[in-house]
Amino acid sequence: MTIRPTSARLTVVAAVLATLLLGVTACGGADAGKGPKLAANAALPDKIPDGTVLRLGIPNAEVALKTSGLIDEVEGYDIEWANISGGPQSIEAFRADALDASIVADIPPLFATWTDTPVKIVAVTENPDPLENPIYELGVSPKSKVTSLKDLKGKKIAYSPGQAQGALVLKTLEAAGLTQKDVELVEIQSVDDTFANALAANQVDVAPLGGTQLTSYLAKYERDGATSIRTGIRDDATLIYGPEETFEDANKAAAFKHFLGLWVKAEKWIDEHPDEWVKAYYVDHEGLSFKDGKKVFESSGQTLIPPSWDGFIKRHQETADILVKEQDQPQIDVEDLYDRRYEPVVAEALKGGQ
Repeated sequence: MTIRPTSARLTVVAAVLATLLLGVTACGGADAGKGPKLAANAALPDKIPDGTVLRLGIPNAEVALKTSGLIDEVEGYDIEWANISGGPQSIEAFRADALDASIVADIPPLFATWTDTPVKIVAVTENPDPLENPIYELGVSPKSKVTSLKDLKGKKIAYSPGQAQGALVLKTLEAAGLTQKDVELVEIQSVDDTFANALAANQVDVAPLGGTQLTSYLAKYERDGATSIRTGIRDDATLIYGPEETFEDANKAAAFKHFLGLWVKAEKWIDEHPDEWVKAYYVDHEGLSFKDGKKVFESSGQTLIPPSWDGFIKRHQETADILVKEQDQPQIDVEDLYDRRYEPVVAEALKGGQ
């Protein structure tokens, strides 16, 4: 079942398109900072030629670098920040040659590959306590009676096949001993408040909501009966990825090598300045109260950067295998998606602590 666009949803879509176009304009076009081609097995260069530009949709890094002052350590290249994040928006921006990299969960690189947009993953993060601090919970609509996973049978569940929320739904059903035939999956792309709006309108019984979306949803509708339940599923995989062309460009590859060192410093700054981070990101950028922002940060907002990617890639393959089975996607070896030349770059930066 596909929910047809309502006026509110069309407004959201229009806003997304407007944001994307603004991002394209801000990023200076397709030829910004182009350099010579770098072989996939070549060593990462250190020299960054003048005029090199990285076009990044990594909002948390932008806020952390600017708030901490670490942005002043960007040397030899410019960063053009795009107001683009999340799987669908980032993939469309890659296809439009409007973005060099973005931060997403582990599903978008799979769907980019399955839809003929080759990408590479160059950094990963995890949550230090992923089961205790999940990114997503299942939001429950005000009129639905869902208090545990066993109550999902027969319910309408918001489902976005190409996003992390979609994989979470499939994993949750499997953990509950249910199949897709036991529920009604309602295909909705999770963009801005689309899942929360569908819940509030009782168009679906359950929808995965994370971080600020869950906090805002419960703040608005808990008085009407809205609740949430936990899935018990690990959902903490987050990564930085971009189109292959970004990392085949020697100039951008060199700049990205430097940027990832700064990104590690920014994550360390966040850990050491939690209150400043909550105000800058969750209050000023995301629009939450300080109390709610602190709650989100202390639950799902903390990150751990692993020096080795082996465990992350193993779990990523397990997730891909579920989508191959449940969505009839082509077989994929996720190891091929990772540019492991950047793994020691991040590991070296981590020697300064995180």
